[in-house]
Amino acid sequence: MKFYIIALAKKLAGHEANPFPEEYRPMQETIEQYKQRIMGYLGDQKPLKVQAATASKIERLVKNAPRAKLKMRPAPGKWSVAEILAHLADTEIVCGYRMRNILGAPGTPISAFDQDKWAEAQNYAKRDPQMSLRVYRTVREVNLSLLKSLKPEQWKQFGIHSERGEESIERIAQMFAGHDINHLRQIDAILAPKKK
Repeated sequence: MKFYIIALAKKLAGHEANPFPEEYRPMQETIEQYKQRIMGYLGDQKPLKVQAATASKIERLVKNAPRAKLKMRPAPGKWSVAEILAHLADTEIVCGYRMRNILGAPGTPISAFDQDKWAEAQNYAKRDPQMSLRVYRTVREVNLSLLKSLKPEQWKQFGIHSERGEESIERIAQMFAGHDINHLRQIDAILAPKKK
């Protein structure tokens, strides 16, 4: 860590190029770039259809993976499949809470959270991946049931996200579908057989 801080200080001072390969560097992305990337994954797909299929897709990907492989990080600073599953379970709980707050009090503030601090504080690396997947699937089913029950005007109700600004229920559904695709791709890439 000390080396990283010194290298970063030198880079910021213009003395040295970044010594770390791209895949080991923290993600450098603005809020706008993040939104565009996540929405780009969704494209023209229907958000509820994507969300309804995600848990089964994950189950197929992890079904025969050894537990050790699920817990192995693909690179320093990158999450393992087990950590991604814990993150998905937590963010699904967050999503449900945000939507219910918006529906109960349109215009309500929506707090952001630091996913890396959550991962560390809750020890995602030690979580049981199958338990995380069960939590994710169960809460996702409840959230989809809520979304399917909404009246057309309720999809436009919004909260004010502390980083991203105004977010409607419709936008949250889209963002979470894109978020699913993002993490499905990560899981697939981690578990894919290595080419020799």
